[in-house]
Amino acid sequence: MSDLDLRGQRVLIREDLNVPIDDHGRITSTQRLDAALPTIAAARDAGAKVMVMSHLGRPKEGQFDEASSLAPVAAWLGDKLGKPVRLVRDYLDGVDVADGEVVVLENCRMNVGEGKDDEALAKKYAALCDIFVMDAFGTAHRAQASTHGVIRFAPVAAAGPLLCAELDALGKALENPAHPLLAIVAGSKVSTKLTLLDNLIGKVDQLIVGGGIANTFIAALGYSVGNSLVEPDLIDAAKKVLADAKRRGAEVPLPVDVVVAPEFSANATATVKLVDQVRDGEMILDIGPETAKQYAALIAKAGTVVWNGPVGVFEFDAFGKGTETLARAIAASKAFSIAGGGDTLAAVDKYGIADEVSYISTGGGAFLEFLEGKELPAVAALKARAGQ
Repeated sequence: MSDLDLRGQRVLIREDLNVPIDDHGRITSTQRLDAALPTIAAARDAGAKVMVMSHLGRPKEGQFDEASSLAPVAAWLGDKLGKPVRLVRDYLDGVDVADGEVVVLENCRMNVGEGKDDEALAKKYAALCDIFVMDAFGTAHRAQASTHGVIRFAPVAAAGPLLCAELDALGKALENPAHPLLAIVAGSKVSTKLTLLDNLIGKVDQLIVGGGIANTFIAALGYSVGNSLVEPDLIDAAKKVLADAKRRGAEVPLPVDVVVAPEFSANATATVKLVDQVRDGEMILDIGPETAKQYAALIAKAGTVVWNGPVGVFEFDAFGKGTETLARAIAASKAFSIAGGGDTLAAVDKYGIADEVSYISTGGGAFLEFLEGKELPAVAALKARAGQ
């Protein structure tokens, strides 16, 4: 986008402004808005007629849903840009925008055909603009009319600064990393991140698994995990990951101690136990202090850290010490660090380390799919246009 003359041009920018909004219409996290604002301001300052497009939530196509309206987003942008930003509800047949003006187009997911990447709808989006800017990394993994189809038909299609920054940071972390490369992959289930684990094990020097994923790996070593979240049918898959790591010279350090409780509750009594001493009826809800110390030492020596997922139930303070220890180790590290995923970003916010993380990805699903080695549809479409 930076090499284009935007003055007087109709510029349609696809952003990911899918922010949480409470029952009172208040935005509770502005992280994605903060990330998108520089692109929008730059287009306005260049004298463009700026139309901002995004989704919010999951409204039904063809129906207006007040709860999924971008009205609070338009108000927020107006406040930050110092001038009211109009919300345009009916825009498929054209929008009147002045040079240097910014408008927000109502939630694109309310349009029939958006989710199915409908060609007719994509052409209508393309007809709105002289230049289409894809800046929404967070939706780059979805082949939809506003993220994929429109790129094929817009007079000019370009990648936005935020999208480029995300791809550059991920490329630095995975394609040309400083070693040792350490990845932290945590979550409730191995099944949701098995492709990710398989891809990363061929790239990393160390792979730390956490949360319910770690429980399945612990069970794969033959230890009892009590009543912990575990996937018995994926124990063999966990064993394969461990075997692949050994064959490739990568390390998968597993917990030596854990924090257990009799129930999943903020008020449950937390007890530290060695990993081979977990009893029936106990739930593993965090890594233990010795494990956290060992993991922190690995982070201190890393050249690159990729973080996706808290290693314990950090929402409960009694079971958040492991995640906090790793978060502070990342903050203190000299490594290039990148963090992504909703729960990860919540942990970054909770422990106040945002300024110490090299790059924070605004993409959830897109972040994971990139880590899995998949080509993102929007990026593929931009490459195809560039090659024409």
